Amino acid sequence: MDNLVGGRDMPFRTHRSVLLSEDLSRRGGPATQVIAVSSGKGGVGKSNIVANLAVALTRVGKRVLILDADLGLGNLDVLLGLVPRHTIEDVLVGTHTLDEIVLKGPAGIQVLPASTGVPRLTALTDAQQLMIQEQLAQLAAEMDILLIDTGAGISPNVTFFASAADETMIVVSPEPTSLTDAYALIKVLTRQYRERRFKVLVNQAKSPREAAEVFGKLDVAVDHFLHVAVELVGAIPYDDYVHLAVMRQKALSELFPHAPAAQAFQRLAHQVIQWPRPGLPKSSVQLVWPRAATPAGN
Repeated sequence: MDNLVGGRDMPFRTHRSVLLSEDLSRRGGPATQVIAVSSGKGGVGKSNIVANLAVALTRVGKRVLILDADLGLGNLDVLLGLVPRHTIEDVLVGTHTLDEIVLKGPAGIQVLPASTGVPRLTALTDAQQLMIQEQLAQLAAEMDILLIDTGAGISPNVTFFASAADETMIVVSPEPTSLTDAYALIKVLTRQYRERRFKVLVNQAKSPREAAEVFGKLDVAVDHFLHVAVELVGAIPYDDYVHLAVMRQKALSELFPHAPAAQAFQRLAHQVIQWPRPGLPKSSVQLVWPRAATPAGN
């Protein structure tokens, strides 16, 4: 598979990133769980997974913030039927701060909406990265889980946000091109940012067997050529109710809580909150996220 994504291995490089001060990282309470959800190609249902996973996590008592990090082609607000007055574009030009653009979504989730059709935001400058990191850390300190919905592919924004998170979950579908592009993304994150571990979620699987086969193909290629760890964390079944929920701009569990995919999201949420916290950073640019403050006496 390595020759399908072609070209010479790109040299290792790091992004300029902020390591938050120790006094922030030592606040009371468990550290905010930061998960980047990425995909090698568009059309695999990544943003829909983020939206529905966020709702499922709130139903198990977690405070969830979503960052729509597809900064030039954001669509999470559309998926959830939200109408933003301001977006991250306003933050980057300095007219607003992140806490001023937060939208309240279904089940109490909070959403930081991205812009649509703004090409200049597809590659943030170092200064813009610093601004987003600093403001996002303040908001994340009040959350249990921060989900980062990156764009698809291997653009600088995608790889930066994926590497900055505690965990990177790669979404794949049974389509062969999805696997090839997922491999390409893992390759870039491994070679350029020294990522060492990835979680994989299979979407639109017609059966558990198909999900296992899809993951197996990716696992074999990654193990043979890249020598890093990939872990299958679950599968979301192909479900016509998902399309109906998208068309109505509602979370699946709101409209069809007993749908097979809705049940799968709930199982995934229970699994996510049990993921062990790794002792070592997974990449060269992972951020040190602040700890959420808790009331005195807890």
